[in-house]
Parts: sequence; C-alpha cells; structure tokens
Amino acid sequence: MQMFSRHGDTEARILVPGKAQGEVLVCAEGLSFWGGVDPSTGRIIDVHHPDHGRSVSRKVLLMPTSRGSCSGSGVLLQLSLSGHAPAALVFCEDEEVLTLGALVSDRIFGRSLPTLRLPRAHYDRLAQAQSATISETRLVAGDLDLALAPTHPERLQLSGNDRALLEGEGGAATQLAMEVICSMAAAYGTEELTEVTRGHIDGCILAHEANLIFAEKLAGLGARVAVPTTINAISVDRENWRAQGVPGEFGDRASRLADAYVRMGARASFTCAPYLLADPPARGESLGWSESNAVIFANTVLGARTPKHPDYLDLFIAMTGRAPKAGVYTAEGRRPFRILAIDAPPEVDDAFWPLLGWLAGKLSPDLVPLVTGLEHLNPTTDDLKGLCAAFGTMSGAPMLHIAGHTPEAHFAPAPGAERIGAGPGDLAAAWRELNRGGTEIDLVAVGSPHVSVREARLIAELFGDRRCGPSTGMIVTIGRDVLRQCRSEGILDRLEGAGVRVIPDLCWCSITEPVFPVGTRSLMTNSGKYAHYSHGLSGVHARLGSLADCVEAAVTGLAPEAEPAWLSG
Repeated sequence: MQMFSRHGDTEARILVPGKAQGEVLVCAEGLSFWGGVDPSTGRIIDVHHPDHGRSVSRKVLLMPTSRGSCSGSGVLLQLSLSGHAPAALVFCEDEEVLTLGALVSDRIFGRSLPTLRLPRAHYDRLAQAQSATISETRLVAGDLDLALAPTHPERLQLSGNDRALLEGEGGAATQLAMEVICSMAAAYGTEELTEVTRGHIDGCILAHEANLIFAEKLAGLGARVAVPTTINAISVDRENWRAQGVPGEFGDRASRLADAYVRMGARASFTCAPYLLADPPARGESLGWSESNAVIFANTVLGARTPKHPDYLDLFIAMTGRAPKAGVYTAEGRRPFRILAIDAPPEVDDAFWPLLGWLAGKLSPDLVPLVTGLEHLNPTTDDLKGLCAAFGTMSGAPMLHIAGHTPEAHFAPAPGAERIGAGPGDLAAAWRELNRGGTEIDLVAVGSPHVSVREARLIAELFGDRRCGPSTGMIVTIGRDVLRQCRSEGILDRLEGAGVRVIPDLCWCSITEPVFPVGTRSLMTNSGKYAHYSHGLSGVHARLGSLADCVEAAVTGLAPEAEPAWLSG
C-alpha cells in the first residue's frame, strides 16, 4: 500500500487497542522486523540500520513506518508470544505489516499490542519524551496528553456476501478472516473492499514458532482458500531434507508448516518468484499477494495490482477473495510521489540493477517513486527482478516506476512530488555498504529471488567446462517448476557437473545450517536483497557482484577487489 498520509488524518488514532507503558525508543528510519529484529530477543540485528544493537523489547517503539519484508508481521507475533514484543507501536505514516501482526496477536491469541498512528506534530512531541503511557482512550508522555480516536470498521460498505461471511455463514475461520480484513480496511481509512483473483502465501518459513502456531490453528479451524493460491519458499527442500542432514525435529516442523497451507487448499509451488510460473498475472489483475519481491515485481513489471500484504493477511484474503480497497489497488495509489533522477553510467552489467534497487529504496523509503535517467539502458526481466527485490529491502512502498522500462511509468507524478538526484558518488557509497564481506569466498549464493530458466542457463554457460574450486561451494535456489524445465533441457546436469548444488523449495532468506554450510566466513551473491539481509540471517557478511563475478568466485574462491569498471569509471 502507498505509504503517505493518504487520508489527511488530523486525529491521533488507535489502530489496535490496548494499554501499555514503557520507555520511548525512536527509530528515525523504518525497520524491517524480518531480517532486522531477532525474533527471540527483540534486538535490532540489521547492520545497515542506525539503531543496530538496540532492543525493541518492551519499548514504546516509534518509527515513521516499517519497511522491507512482509514477514515482519510474523516476527512481531513471535515476539508477542514469547514476551519480547514492544510495549506499543507508534507510526506517523500509514503502515500495514506490523499493524497486522499486532492485530493477529490481539484478536487470535489474546495478547494486546497497542498500535497508534499520530499526526506528525504529535509524533514529534512524543519522540522527545523519555517514557509514555497508553490507555484505551489517551496517550500521556511528559507534557503531551492526547485523546485517541478509534477506527470504525462498521462504516465499511459491504456486499451481501461480505456480510454473510462476517456473520459466520462461511464458518468460524472465514468469519475471523473477514473480521480482520474489515479492521485493516478501517485502519487504512477506506470504506470499500475489492475482489482479488489469486493469492500468494508468505508466512510458510519456519523462522520462528509463531508461523507454525498460526497456520495449524487456522487449518484446525477449517480454513480453506477461496481463490487459486500459491505458496512461498519454505524452510526445507521438501523431498530431500533428510539426506541433507537437516535435524529431524526442525525438518518435521518445517514440513508441518508447509502441509498446513496445502491442507487449506494452497498449491505446493514453494517459490518466492510466483511470477516465473507458467501463468503469471496479467496487467490490471487484482491479486492478494505477500512476499515483498513478488509484490513489487507484480506491480512494477507486470502492471498487476497488489499491496504488500503482510503475512497472515495474505491467508485471510485468499480465504475470502476480498481485500481492503486501498493503496495500489487504486489509480491514485499507483502515482509516483517522488522522482529519483539517476545519473547512470553509459554502460553497466547486471550488478548495477540490484545496487540501484537498494539505493532507490533508501532514497524513497515511504513513497512510490519514478526513476529517471535509465532510458539508455536495456535491462532484462531478470535485471528488473533483482532491482525489485533489493528495492523492497529498503522501502515500504509496494512498487516503483522506471521511465522507459515499466508499463505504468507514464503515470503523472503527484503535484508537489519531491525530486531527488543521485549520481556516481551515491552508487559508490551504496556499493561499499553492501560489500562488507572479505574477498576470500567460501560460498556463492544465487537465487534470491529464485532463479529463472534464463539465469540457470547463463550460469551453466559461464562455467563452461570449469568447476567450483575445492574450497568454495555454490548453491542456487530455484522453484520447482523452473527446476523441472532445467532438468528437461539438460541445464541441471551441466550445473551439477560443475559442482553447483541446485536446491528447490528453499530460498536464501530461509536457508539455515547445515544446508547453509557450517563454517562459512564470507559469501558472494548477485542479490542486493541477500547482500542486505545476509548478516542478520546467517551472521556472514556478503560481497555483491554480477552473475559472472559469482561464477568466477565459485571457480577461484576470490571476489573482485576493485569496484566494477562502470562504477569506478
């Protein structure tokens, strides 16, 4: 959904009710709880965030809005169930992911996690306070004493079928789903729901117990999806995890999590790139998707329509075929509210696109941008895939427009849209930020998001008759459908002959030891998304490079020491 003050709300509003008291912690930048907050302790583990090392646990946590992964709602639920959640959440812009996590914690598990949205002036005053107390009707902090207004889901304009589901005619699980959807619609300030034609479930990674607890609870209530629904990458190679040395207890629980969604009627696709399946969404089609890279690619490259729905809301939407009509479901929500004028090099390689995506997200953390200055370049679909994934690590916006390259870049910018310039110095600084690992490479990580057939074919061609070096491993993560095509074309045999491990069902944001090689000290990746998240998820810093750089690192065990010629030149 579009992250700007859409409805001009001048009231301090309760998004999720409850009582809380605690020390105020102010994050000047948005934070992705997935990959950014330790789900066991509440400590901020994103090394790129200015508050790295601090704890959100039991704090009245202020940030303008969240950013990054849709899975942040699950991390928040895990923190709530374990007693390490913030005491309260306070935003000054529209926010969806953490709000939904707080709502699920309250409605389904009875654990209150008050969540507020304040006008900027009140937010700035609260940010100066040392501590705050929140009741069901007031916020008190220092000399700030503020009345809190409730949201009003009863103002929604519902169809007859919507009302029937809300009254329980579809069963208890569907009634609960519709209640949450209506509450989220009220939080967005919309009075309408919209129909969606397909869903994509993101909360199927066993990063913590909350995802399994939630999925099995809904499956036990008889939940069933009502529209065709795919499933994101999971935490194990579903058919081969035992042979890979995965501990039985973890493998069983990860499998139970996947099975719960399959029992609810979802397709066992197990890919973070559902747009690579044989039936990608059409332009203008309304989806109920989660997984940040998939959402951003669907909106940006395909011209389909889906907000970045948080984990758990994706299931509720799939169960009902209905979603709050807000953000990028509307033409106004798709308009650019910021212009990023990029002074791009005359020629680039494929490492440029994830780097640019990361920088664009940093420059537009809260608004849909229009990126200009790239009209002379010729990105492939895979280049745009890498750009969208990296953009989602830094921005809460569900899409971007790229002049000359994406189908809705003709949308006129909103009146007063801010213009920001970025040139070689900004690209070089972003490169240094994402290249924190050493040049001696133990592991090459490709497939965040999952590789396409074209990428798999290119990797095989880059190896030629060479193999991975004796001390360097290369793992490529892939969707099941793409794997079948690679096998039929002989690409899989070529990759495995070069010593490459090709693993389906998992992606790099869900790999854990021992599939992630024990003892890895430095890794190379072509993914801006994984370069950003790698240390928080695996404890290992990354080097970012082109696909050709990755293959060379796999063969030689060395990453390039110098910046790319297009960057330094």
